[in-house]
Amino acid sequence: MVQLTSRDEAMLEWLGVVRMADVEAIRWALSGLAGDHSGSPVSRRKAQQWVARLAGVGLVDRARPNFQDGQVVWATHQAIGRSAPNLYRQTARHEVAVAAASARYLARGFAWYRDRRPASTQDHQVDGVAVRGDRIELIEVELTPKTLHRYKAIHMNHATRMTTTGVTRVVYLCTADAARVVAREADRFIFRTERARLVTLPVLDARGKWVGGDATLWDDAPAQAEGDPSVTPTLWERVG
Repeated sequence: MVQLTSRDEAMLEWLGVVRMADVEAIRWALSGLAGDHSGSPVSRRKAQQWVARLAGVGLVDRARPNFQDGQVVWATHQAIGRSAPNLYRQTARHEVAVAAASARYLARGFAWYRDRRPASTQDHQVDGVAVRGDRIELIEVELTPKTLHRYKAIHMNHATRMTTTGVTRVVYLCTADAARVVAREADRFIFRTERARLVTLPVLDARGKWVGGDATLWDDAPAQAEGDPSVTPTLWERVG
């Protein structure tokens, strides 16, 4: 019988939500889901040992796609009842980058959710939602700028959620090119009273690899609240 720790179970649940992650993201997630919220990852060796142990019992699998320098890891059907992700799909690079963002939020004591499904064609589903205490952050990962006409509806949706649903801020984790476009379009479509609550950080390269600093994300992060029912939003697939 496979003996899993509570952290193993949480890691498999997390992989079920983000679908796939590189070893760097595994490092950060292992730290956060072990209860270390100092913002430091475990060593690369410990992450690789975790992957090897779970792979040895068939609960994770791994491969090295051509867009990655290293391995990508996912939970197997045996672990979560879902088929393996398609590593050659156009969105695979983006999914790995979302996992990197999620893992860093876990390492800071946030819970990670997949956003609720869009209610209409005018609604927008963000890449993830991070919750800590009474703080709710909508997270977007942008590797390439969208066509300009899409930003009006997206930014107006962000503004509505910030003013009506308790969202603290919207965080875009981007390439440098995408960050400039997102910020410029936010200046156009988000009213000045809410504009400062949409943050753009150029922390990713074109492959989705995390290359920038993120210290400003955590400067005003609140202490974690335990068991506070008022901060459970209408989201799904919570992790952390």
